[in-house]
Amino acid sequence: MLRQIWSLIEKTQVNVLLSLDDASLVQWLLKQFRQEQPLDPDQVNVLNTYLRSRLSLIRDIASERIATDMG
Repeated sequence: MLRQIWSLIEKTQVNVLLSLDDASLVQWLLKQFRQEQPLDPDQVNVLNTYLRSRLSLIRDIASERIATDMG
């Protein structure tokens, strides 16, 4: 499941990752993920907590992608 969520993050456009506030970004990622794979409520809670704890990393990766694309 973690591999799948990071794959989703890598496929997501940088402007989405950087433009949404924290709560909106987590909800957007969860919604996209659930379209690919059904989750039970416990899995949603675990993934929600995990994403919240990784928001700064997600945004750092997105920023790096911008720098790489521009460089």
